[in-house]
Amino acid sequence: MRGWLRELRNRAEKTQTEVAAAAGISQSHYSEIESETARPSVEVARKIASVLKFNWTKFYDCDRDTG
Repeated sequence: MRGWLRELRNRAEKTQTEVAAAAGISQSHYSEIESETARPSVEVARKIASVLKFNWTKFYDCDRDTG
């Protein structure tokens, strides 16, 4: 689980649906990214990061840390 991503979304007071819509992806795809059953493309990572205001490379830094 990408708990850090859920935490950022909660701090921004956004639902998965709102983040997904702003990033141009489906809510189900966003849910898979947040639950770590899917890895975002660079383009999608950048869009989500833009919506939640963090460095998009965090997706890949954290993935390497968890194996």
